[in-house]
Parts: sequence; structure tokens; C-alpha cells
Amino acid sequence: MVWFRIACGVRYDIQGQENLPSGPCVIQANHQCEWETVFLQVMKPPVCTVLKRELLRLPIFGWGLRLLRPISLDRSKPARAMKQVLTQGVERLGTGLSVLIFPEGTRVDPGQRKRYNKSGSVVACRAGVPVLPVAHNAGERWPGRHWVKRPGVLRVRIGKPIETTGRMPDEVLAEVEAWIETQLQEISDVPRPTSR
Repeated sequence: MVWFRIACGVRYDIQGQENLPSGPCVIQANHQCEWETVFLQVMKPPVCTVLKRELLRLPIFGWGLRLLRPISLDRSKPARAMKQVLTQGVERLGTGLSVLIFPEGTRVDPGQRKRYNKSGSVVACRAGVPVLPVAHNAGERWPGRHWVKRPGVLRVRIGKPIETTGRMPDEVLAEVEAWIETQLQEISDVPRPTSR
């Protein structure tokens, strides 16, 4: 992240670090590029990431990922993947790890929108831990699938933890999505679509 700032002329504007809870939580953030996968690992350690199984097969990088005890999913089997997220997510939270889940499921280019998945909210409700919403515009500085990086301001907003006790996952997910989308409208240089 320091290299990205120095070599590419990126300035960071990170707000809301005072909202980080002391205990484990489910972190839900929009997913635009590789940058946030690194940032969110160090934002509130220790954290376990839900990711696609193929990443663990990459030489060196994948081997390092295994040490972080991720929840690796086979996306060709969605029903099994959902069960795995629910079981292992609650287990990891019980050991004191926070769980990082990108509710869009995959990278979404700035200015695009995809349906949010409720698995993160279900895990949080079952474990009785808060959801920590995070919004950022990293894809505008570090475009996915491109080598060229763009100078400018990379903005990150960390929201107040959303309580899940006594609430339904759909209700929690609606609050998470509304918060992230509102923040993205304010911090993005690329206009947001009005609906998905």
C-alpha cells in the first residue's frame, strides 16, 4: 500500500477507523480490485476471508493465503458453498477471527452494480456479531484486470457496526447495502447506477 501511494501518486483518505469494534465481526465491503483485499486484511486483524478456491492454487500467493485460514469456496456448487460459509464462518467467529465477505461475490467495476448476497448477514446473525460495512473507490485508482494504475484520491469509509441481535438477515443486508451504496455515491468519481 505504501508502494502504491509513492509510485502511483495515490493519496489515501480513510475515515471511520474509530468505528472498528474490539471483538470479532463480519466485514462486508464492495469489491472492485485487489487493493481492498490487502487493505481489509490489515484494517482489523485477525481476519479470515471468504474467497474462491482457485486462488489457493496460485504459486507463492496461494500458499501464503492458506496460512490465513480462509474459507475457500467452489463457486460451481453454490448450495454447498453457502453451507460452507455458514458453518465455517460461525466457527471462525467463535475462535475470535473476524470474517471478510464481499457481498457482491466477485469484483464489480466502478459505476456498475450487482445484487448483494446475504450469506455474510446470515453468518453475522447466527453468530450474534455485528456487521462492519466498508465502502471504497479503490477500483478507480487500481482498475481490475489492468496493469495501469491511476493517481488520485483513494477514499475508504468505515461505517458504524450494524447490530444483528434479534434481527433477520434480510433486514441486516438491506441496511448494509443501503449504507455502502450511499457512501459510494458520495466518494466515487464514477456515477453510480440508480438500481441493479
